Amino acid sequence: MKKGTEGGRQKRTAPRQARLVLEDGFEFSGWSFGKPRSQAGEVVFTTGMTGYPQSLTDPSFRGQILVATYPLMGNYGIPLDRKSGEPFFDAQGIPLHFESPAVQVSGFAVSEECEEPSHFAGASTLSLWLEKNNVPGIYGIDTRALTKRLREHGVMLGKILVEGCRDTTMDSGVIAHPVAEVSGRGVTTYYPEGAEGALPRIALIDCGAKANILRCLLARKAIVIRLPWNHDLEGIDYDGLFLSNGPGDPKTCGKTIAMVRKAFDYGKPIFGICLGNQIMALAAGGDTYKLPYGHRGQNQPCTEVGTKRCYITSQNHGYAVRGESLPQNWEPWFINANDGTIEGIRSTAGPFSAVQFHPEGCPGPRDTEFLIDRFLEEAGSALKIHGK
Repeated sequence: MKKGTEGGRQKRTAPRQARLVLEDGFEFSGWSFGKPRSQAGEVVFTTGMTGYPQSLTDPSFRGQILVATYPLMGNYGIPLDRKSGEPFFDAQGIPLHFESPAVQVSGFAVSEECEEPSHFAGASTLSLWLEKNNVPGIYGIDTRALTKRLREHGVMLGKILVEGCRDTTMDSGVIAHPVAEVSGRGVTTYYPEGAEGALPRIALIDCGAKANILRCLLARKAIVIRLPWNHDLEGIDYDGLFLSNGPGDPKTCGKTIAMVRKAFDYGKPIFGICLGNQIMALAAGGDTYKLPYGHRGQNQPCTEVGTKRCYITSQNHGYAVRGESLPQNWEPWFINANDGTIEGIRSTAGPFSAVQFHPEGCPGPRDTEFLIDRFLEEAGSALKIHGK
């Protein structure tokens, strides 16, 4: 296989050679950027053209080496505070431009990485930002050939090996419980700015929640109580339960599944996204399975069952709900227009629903944010019913 070229990157002095080695023995040769270190992880690809700062900080990518199918990354830099070099946060500590405070991926593989970004908010190059976060990258590889291989053979473990750096094993990139790594450690309550009167209280189960979930809920004047993935709902005063996105196999979240199963009995509205969709299905008695190469990007078409309406959605998941496993009083809500997989479920017996895609987007289209509005309307109704 051809070794990657520098692609006009004359300003980078003596770049180190690097290889991306897959567990099936296939190798891609290129050059190191970011932190020059060897690192293993599950190799997955995303079809997004933009939004790399949000994707790289998405906790759902924990433990994965992300491959960008779009040929150029880093062209608009990284939005950081120019004085401190740190991310921007709001008054409540929520990241403004990222989905979490730090880079979550184990590695980043691109065809070409831009050394001279052009954007008024770009205070750092992609390479320097990855280096600061101790994350290796590899550029100059044939990402098209790599993506085709992953589509044909499925996602697999791999490792980035950098010239002069110590080797690492494939299984060193396996994280037994990634949700436990990215979930918050305590209970945090967020209040919407300038809101008065009785407001819906949303319990957000943080399995690796993206920051834009918080931003969307607070913008709609909801009080958000953020709970760790394994926190009990006993003693929590809430009007609606929100199940977040997160990394890995949903079946490792046994405590979350048991908690949601118990929450069904309370009868309060529950809404889930991404991993939350899979957890809801498991709590209802359904089953999940691993997709060959998953859905990652901002251009996944989903059709609402019973209608001809198709939405373009942002997605990042490697597991799906097994449709035939859904029990009585549960039904598919959305279907992926590409491969027919389940993209949403809902109960016909209670205010419980979830989607596999990201209605909050970021990056990606936000055409389905109305689903968050619908959930908050249900939570507001629950608030009125209970006389708050």
